[in-house]
Amino acid sequence: MELRAHSSYSEMEYDIQFWRTKSGLEVDFILGSGEVAIEVKGSGRVGGRGLHALNAFVEEFEPKHALMICTEKEERAVGKIRIVPWKIFLTRLWAGDYPG
Repeated sequence: MELRAHSSYSEMEYDIQFWRTKSGLEVDFILGSGEVAIEVKGSGRVGGRGLHALNAFVEEFEPKHALMICTEKEERAVGKIRIVPWKIFLTRLWAGDYPG
């Protein structure tokens, strides 16, 4: 809901879609024309298998931003993916960092 609100209130009106392969890999949100890929997990520690679908999307489409939003306390990078605490993500979203 936050992404829809941002798309509307920011007057950017970007597309919000999802991505799924025939083999069942899935990324929760793809913004715009694929510039931003977002996976959301409710866990406090993300790694390995939890990044598999997002990594597959990154390899195929090379988005500007690949984000894993979760409840971890600190932001970190795993390869081309940024793992971002949800509060930091929302602050950056409304500051205009995404989907640009």
